[in-house]
Formats: sequence, structure tokens, C-alpha cells
Amino acid sequence: MSTSDTRTPQGPTSDRQLQGITLDSVMEKRRLDQALNAKEFAVCAGVSYSTARHWFHLPGFPVFHGVIFWQDFVQWRATHNGMSNPPESPPQQAAPQSTSGFPPRAAQILLETR
Repeated sequence: MSTSDTRTPQGPTSDRQLQGITLDSVMEKRRLDQALNAKEFAVCAGVSYSTARHWFHLPGFPVFHGVIFWQDFVQWRATHNGMSNPPESPPQQAAPQSTSGFPPRAAQILLETR
């Protein structure tokens, strides 16, 4: 890439909504398995903020109260792309009925807090 390319991961973004969101901070939240809001998710997924907001409103998209866990997105993406063997995730306990409507990671966190 040339040095004048402003769309590099470390450089500023052309999407005004995403100004102030750094790739380093988002990748650290992803590494720590923390929930990402729409802006952070857009930076992590490499899509525009408007695309991230659109996905957040799709039926079945694993968003929970305006945030998403990266591993839930990876599972959703694998399912929607027809991958026969989605990437492995850590084994999870069967969620009781009270958490069955939540994305997998959100349900697991709810179970751990009981």
C-alpha cells in the first residue's frame, strides 16, 4: 500500500461514523471475548457502519441488546455461507429454556452469572 492510502487498518477511516474507533482497541476487545457495539463490529469486520447496522437488524443475526460477540458472528456467518463444518468453538453447556432465545455466547455468560 502507498503511504497516502488512508484506509489502512492503523490509519483513519473514510467512514465518519467510525472516527475515533481504533483497530487496536477493537481487536483487544475481540481477543478478550468482550461484546462489540455496531461501530466496533464494523471496524473488526471491515465493513461500513451502515452495513453493520443493517446486519444488526437482520432476523436471526446474533445481536443482543445492541452488541455482538465475535464468535457468535463467526458461527452465524458460517451457517449463512453454507459451511458444512463451521469453525470449532469451545464446548458449551445446553442452555435452559430461559436463555434459549439468546446468541450462544450471551446465553453462556448468563449461565455463568447464576
